[in-house]
Amino acid sequence: MRVRRTVTGALASAALVLTSLGALTAHATPAAADPCGFFETSADAFYNHCTSDGSRVVIKVEVALAPDYERCVAPGKTWLGSASKIQGAHYLNRTC
Repeated sequence: MRVRRTVTGALASAALVLTSLGALTAHATPAAADPCGFFETSADAFYNHCTSDGSRVVIKVEVALAPDYERCVAPGKTWLGSASKIQGAHYLNRTC
């Protein structure tokens, strides 16, 4: 009987520790930030220019069933249009 209590107590303690660690991990993880470069949500397409120097850069926007175009973007997130129309965007290695 004594062995059963010891084993049960040890298992309960381990379960409590693991549950506590899971709760800490869930609360310690911040919301994911927008990625740098081109990304899409379920409805929209964006380009996020990540920089600390304030530069503006030229990107090429690839459009479905229409001509691609170049655009000058400032630091931060720029809306490019509907995700169903924008196929991608990339940095053209020059500033504007």
